[in-house]
Amino acid sequence: MNNKIISLLGALSYRTSYGQNVLRHSVEVAFLSQVMADELGLDGSLARRAGLLHDIGKAIDHDIEGNHPTIGTNYLKRFNESPVVLNAVAGHHGDVPPDNPYTPLVAAADAISASRPGARRETLERYIKRLEQLEEIAGSFKGVENAYAIQAGREIRVIVNAEEVDDESAMKVARDIANKVENEMTYPGEIQVTLLREVRCIEYAK
Repeated sequence: MNNKIISLLGALSYRTSYGQNVLRHSVEVAFLSQVMADELGLDGSLARRAGLLHDIGKAIDHDIEGNHPTIGTNYLKRFNESPVVLNAVAGHHGDVPPDNPYTPLVAAADAISASRPGARRETLERYIKRLEQLEEIAGSFKGVENAYAIQAGREIRVIVNAEEVDDESAMKVARDIANKVENEMTYPGEIQVTLLREVRCIEYAK
């Protein structure tokens, strides 16, 4: 590998994306790309190289106008990088259609590394928006009185009206909420849906 490319890889250790160190992320993507390529009978070394270089553009995107996949691709072209690696770098965010099986592998590895629980910090705005969306989804179901996103958005507690939702339908409502969250939201890890149905029986001894 050319020394100038190695220097740029080193510079990635000083870059972060939502709190995730970009060099460490690139190493993770390289490892995951190789593992998946080996399982599919592809060239693991080529997949590892594509994964390692996929974010190389982030080392210089503060000096050059454009998005980091395009910047990285144009930079690597100077060193006669293989077409497979160039396509993976250009297309790992879907900006360029894949023309080989390695590009979707790198894209998948990139997504896995980025979405790993604890890998990245959310911005406050995105965090609040995610909590609000959780509560909005839960509140859209009939019989739901209140919904509260807790545990940093890893759990949604739903309070239903006991007169409108019986024990049998409570399980269905919880399952339907979980399915809607899966279909409409993107989030790391899993989200627990806890449905609470309270019945109070009051009598007086006179």
